[in-house]
Amino acid sequence: MRMRALATVGTAVLLATTGCSVSAKEDSTPAGTPSNQASQSGGSTAPKISDVVLVTHDSWNLPKKLVAQWEQQTGYHLVVRASGDAGKLTNKLVLTQGNPDGDVSFGVDNTFATRALKADVFAPYTPSTLPAGVSSYDVAGDDGQHLTPVDHSGVCVNVDTTWFASHKIPAPQSLDDLLKPAYKNLFVTPGATTSSPGMAFLLATIAQYGDGWQDYWTKLMANGAQITDGWDQAYEVEFTQGGGNGKRPIVLSYDSDPAFTVKDGQTSTKALLDTCFSEVEYAGVLNGAKNVPGAEAFVDWLLSPQVQAKLPDSMYVYPVVAGTALPAEWAKFAIQSPKPLTVSPTEIDTHREEWLQQWSDVTSR
Repeated sequence: MRMRALATVGTAVLLATTGCSVSAKEDSTPAGTPSNQASQSGGSTAPKISDVVLVTHDSWNLPKKLVAQWEQQTGYHLVVRASGDAGKLTNKLVLTQGNPDGDVSFGVDNTFATRALKADVFAPYTPSTLPAGVSSYDVAGDDGQHLTPVDHSGVCVNVDTTWFASHKIPAPQSLDDLLKPAYKNLFVTPGATTSSPGMAFLLATIAQYGDGWQDYWTKLMANGAQITDGWDQAYEVEFTQGGGNGKRPIVLSYDSDPAFTVKDGQTSTKALLDTCFSEVEYAGVLNGAKNVPGAEAFVDWLLSPQVQAKLPDSMYVYPVVAGTALPAEWAKFAIQSPKPLTVSPTEIDTHREEWLQQWSDVTSR
């Protein structure tokens, strides 16, 4: 079963997070157990000097064997401290700035990167030699080289192609199409204040419609769009291909999803590539880290061919290193948008709370 990370709204800060999936394959069990992560469950065991403590979101997931190889090669021991969803992760990093709970962090995305950088969460570090393609995902304005891109994905409207074929209705192709009477009561999306894909979809509409985005959402709600708390409810329960006897054949999800609905060599879903919003996840050495060399070695490792090749199967995201081979079904069915919708991290940081409040007002009318 796939999981997507959800976000919550804090009292003082409205948070929206990036979502990643967790594989249930035996070989992809996250490294670390309660016995070697006492601190993760509230224990008082202090990390050894050879430990590298990773502060990340709950969806961190790389194969145990791969992590063990890194530990053997470097002499470090990886301790994983999951900190909820990616929004909570960023909030925690800001609150513990200068006295962090670990040495290195993975999971801050492009919607939260500027907030973390402004709070001086990360120490200046970027691998000395970046593989091809990585720098194209840099955070704009990160001149001090604090964050290193690790993976990316697209949040897109997806459709159940078999449902539309059986009902003899052309599937929608664009955001504008979702407003048409033919698609009334057919679309479901997680909310912008409660999930990362929901926040990404809000940003997609802002990128597409500019100052007219609130009018778009007013019309979208009038056409029967359903809003759920999170991706799980939208996809796995309400979506017709989600396995929960859902009744809505249009869902807000990810560009990689068609690779997971393949049967007999054909997929039953399709991502609408004109609706996609680009998300990027980063890693960085934490200011105040106790094991700076180990943290730097970990960031370097995330860009290694071995890790980049495992990202699709383990965390359902695309590698940032150009030329990394994708699984066969990804290469055929997980097609990415050539021109994803984007909003600059600086603009997101400036307007996040304002936009979320306006979105809440529009969708609750």
